[in-house]
Amino acid sequence: MKDRNLIAEKYKWNLSDIYPSWDEWQKDFEEVQVLMKELPKYKGQIKGNPEKFVEVHSLIEKVSRIFDKLYLYPYMLKDLDSTDEVASIKMQEIEMIFAKFSVDMAWLDPEILEIPIETMKKWIEQYQELKVREFPLMELYRLKEHLLDEGKEQLLSYYSQFMGSSSDIYGELSISDMKWNTVKLSTGEEVTVSNGVYSKILSTNRNQDDRRLAFEALYNSFNNSKNTFAAIYRAIVQKNVATSRARNFESSLDRALEGKNVPKDVFLSLIKSTSENSEPLRRYIELRKKALKLKEYHYYDNSINIVDYNKTFEYDEAKEIVLNSVKPLGNDYQKKMAKAIGEGWLDVYETKNKRSGAYSLNIYDVHPYMLLNYQDTMDDVFTLAHELGHTMHSILSSENQPYPTADYTIFVAEVASTFNERLLLDYMLEHSNDPMEKIALLEQALSNVVGTFFIQTLFANYEYEAHKLIEEDKAITADILSELMENLFKKYFGNTVVIDELQKIIWSRIPHFYNSPFYVYQYSTSFAASAKLYADLKNPETSEVAREKYLTLLKSGGNNHPMEQLKMAGVDLSKEESFVAVTKEFNRLIDIFEEELKKIEIIK
Repeated sequence: MKDRNLIAEKYKWNLSDIYPSWDEWQKDFEEVQVLMKELPKYKGQIKGNPEKFVEVHSLIEKVSRIFDKLYLYPYMLKDLDSTDEVASIKMQEIEMIFAKFSVDMAWLDPEILEIPIETMKKWIEQYQELKVREFPLMELYRLKEHLLDEGKEQLLSYYSQFMGSSSDIYGELSISDMKWNTVKLSTGEEVTVSNGVYSKILSTNRNQDDRRLAFEALYNSFNNSKNTFAAIYRAIVQKNVATSRARNFESSLDRALEGKNVPKDVFLSLIKSTSENSEPLRRYIELRKKALKLKEYHYYDNSINIVDYNKTFEYDEAKEIVLNSVKPLGNDYQKKMAKAIGEGWLDVYETKNKRSGAYSLNIYDVHPYMLLNYQDTMDDVFTLAHELGHTMHSILSSENQPYPTADYTIFVAEVASTFNERLLLDYMLEHSNDPMEKIALLEQALSNVVGTFFIQTLFANYEYEAHKLIEEDKAITADILSELMENLFKKYFGNTVVIDELQKIIWSRIPHFYNSPFYVYQYSTSFAASAKLYADLKNPETSEVAREKYLTLLKSGGNNHPMEQLKMAGVDLSKEESFVAVTKEFNRLIDIFEEELKKIEIIK
């Protein structure tokens, strides 16, 4: 890890774009409380008065936009240093105020639904302030059966802060209070195996014993608290099930899908088609085992390149590569990305107590921010491209959508990120004269399919089964979760991978399970969607139209249901062949990859 104080400012977030100081934050904190006091005055006045209806929504938007900044400023500071006491206090303060806001406004949606839908449609046509809110207002009517009366909505609002506490506990346990283990590698070097160091060792260290040591060091850090992690996850699943039942959904899955109007058959079709078409995955693992000359293949062997290719990419070099790769999307897209990778929008390197992984988040009235834990590997270059895909989506959405419809759904979010990865892969293959690098890039493409499609579908399958346990009044313990994960790995990978005891607790270190339940399936659906969109872009006969359709998708934010947005862009995920096509393409890439390995006599 790097010493944060020694990292140049250009590689760190400039959070003064949000607030120059805590004093400025405090001013907004006080202002939002004053504004909140005005909102209850509208209770009982909006049903027959469109002017009052417009006023209350304009005021709610003003409050919401201030809330975005108030919450994300301490949130991001805490992601940079999980032990930041001031940020922790401020986050709790804003969470309490937001919980109060939810309670105070519990009357609003039930009162809106007392307005006949035909009356609402007339108001929308009459007032421009409501026209920009047409989609979310009509969604309220669509989801009417899952809205409770005012008293029940208020009661649930009292528990809103408490309902998020399990995720907060997971963050503290997995980051702030985590004790990372130190191992001595075959080189004699002693390293402390954090999440970022673990990823680097697995992707660059060609000694299987070293990879095993790193794997055992990392997973033992989680294993030491496996029962606590299981208790946290049980609480999260129980919360999801309770909320779903309270809101009249048949299951937690139905609740997760209905809000986006995604048919349940799409999720079940993804699970079914992927698990039933996992033979190419097993074929790829067997090919890797043979090429790496391993007696046994373990999960920690998934990231190492078959060829001895450990080229490093300095971050500034990676920025230029990614920027050049998006040229097919046009000059305007490139110019906007150049600004995004300028100073202050990215926090690049891993430092002590910094959140693991990578993400991009957007503040409508500021700009997007990206978090990385960059380690100079090829995989890190692709992660940069991935997060910049999200960032460009946010930029184009914020520029073209009003605040009420600027926030796109997760269901389409991963289309932009995986689309950028495809652009990067093609660019690097085209500009490489090194046969070893080309093989490494083909591996990158194949590992993307494994990681983004097969593994994420496996994880989605896990979440589905874990929630069914509680819905069927069954127990959840660490051993039960581990057995569930073990069975799924066997289902997808067969006997190609040795299931180590520690691998079974992989459920304990997947943040999405704890922070964003039923998120991960959308990596798989988005991967399938971006594959179709990218094929259209690369086809000379459809490229111009495909580019405009794709950019229109990014500009559309959340102004429609995601399945409809994708259909307009040229993808229909209601058809199972969309998912089967991914496995067929995967098989085709394996054929090419196998031939390339034979050319340089890695395999015979």
